[in-house]
Formats: sequence, C-alpha cells, structure tokens
Amino acid sequence: MRTIAISGSASGIGAATRTMLEADGHTVIGIDLRDAEVTADLSIDDGRHAAVAEVLDRCDGVLDGFVPGAGLGPPVPAGLIAEVNYFGSEVLLAGLRPALAAAGAASVVQIGSNSTTLTPNLPDALVDAFLARDRDTVAAVLDEAGEPFNSAIAYGASKTAITRWCRRHAVTDEWVGQGIRLNVIAPGAVQTPLLKGGDDDPTFGPLTSKLPVPTGRGTPDDIASWITFMLSPAARFACGAVVFVDGGSDAVVRTDDWPRTFSM
Repeated sequence: MRTIAISGSASGIGAATRTMLEADGHTVIGIDLRDAEVTADLSIDDGRHAAVAEVLDRCDGVLDGFVPGAGLGPPVPAGLIAEVNYFGSEVLLAGLRPALAAAGAASVVQIGSNSTTLTPNLPDALVDAFLARDRDTVAAVLDEAGEPFNSAIAYGASKTAITRWCRRHAVTDEWVGQGIRLNVIAPGAVQTPLLKGGDDDPTFGPLTSKLPVPTGRGTPDDIASWITFMLSPAARFACGAVVFVDGGSDAVVRTDDWPRTFSM
C-alpha cells in the first residue's frame, strides 16, 4: 500500500479522493485548515513551508503520491485565490519532490480547472507573473482588473499558471527522470463548497448557472475516481497530461479548437 498526501483534504474533491484511497488501503496525509493530519494555512509562506516539513516528517521522507487540491474561487478576494491556488501548490510540489523521488515510482495529480480554457480574456501578463513568482505584478494586474471580477480572473490565471508549471516540470530530469509522474486533472462544474460559493453569490451565481454542462454537473466522487486512476500504476504512461473531466463543457465551448498542429 502507498502513502499519499492531499492538500484540501477536508472537503470537496480532496475529501472524496481521501475516502477512495483509504478504502483501497492506502495511507493518506491530509493537509487543510482543519480536520487533517497537517493543519496549515496555505495562503501564507510560513504555512506552506510548515506543511511541507510536517508531511516530510510524517512520511519519513518517502511519499508515493501527492494531490495538490487546495483551492479557492470567486467570490473569495482575488489576492487570496492567487496565493492558495498558485503559490500554495507550487511550494508544496517543489518541497515534496525529494520525498516523491525517494519512492522511485511516485505519481502526482494537480487539480487544475477547465477555467484555463473557458475564462475569456485572461491576461497573459498575469499568467507570466505567476510563473515568474512576481507577486507585485500579480497584485497590480488584479488591482487594475477591479472587483468583483478580478477574482474570476485570479482563479482562471492561477489555474492556468499551475497547469503550465506542471507541464514544464513533468518532463524534466528532476521529475520524470526521478520516477515521478506529474499530471493535471481539469474538472468543470462539480458540486463542491467552492462552486456553491459562486452559485450563492449575487454577481457570480447568474454566470455559473449559464455554463453549459451536457452531462449535468458532476460530483466530487466523479473527479476522485479519475484522480485515483491517475495515481495508480495503470496510468504509468501518462506524463505531463491535462485531462479534462468537465461534463463536456470544454467540448461545447471549444468544439473545433483542438487539436492543433505545430511547425518544426
């Protein structure tokens, strides 16, 4: 059996994934603000580094898998979304990499979002600023966008940036070269507390209700089933993949926008 860490383990997709993994006999090290083995605030550097240190202690320096799932969305303030969704994942991914490498055949599934392709007019400068760890530019772009819609921009851009981070690192010597498979799952409208926050908001609720979801909205278990598969040896050949599990939303909005070829 394996030892797997999950951030955002106390609710939503993280909690559903935890339940499935434990039912299969795996050990889960949960990271969250409450109801977790590691209680930490991933919106601040001290909390993130403390979480890394405690996970490393609990797994004795060897970790078979990791699911960076902690995330926030509208109508939470844009700055807080930026800190948790991008920097919260990035610091944990980098900090836990040595323990994942020590396992010899580890797997990581970053929770992304179909907002990476469905959020209109995401500023390239904001995504680039995340990847450059340029917090001043992140704050400036979000301030310029203005409330309340800068929280939606922060969500889409932070998920885009962490997805690109994973794609860039997945194929390097430090990751796949050390036996670590790093992939991203991109859920759509799933009935989680994060989505309910948007649904209940007078500004964002009317917008989220209009998102086309051909299958109907998903459940946390729907996504957790995919995550447990992607963590398993059955997904051994997946590396740097972004898997959309969104009920068909991306296919409706971008029907002919994939695939694209490139020139050498």
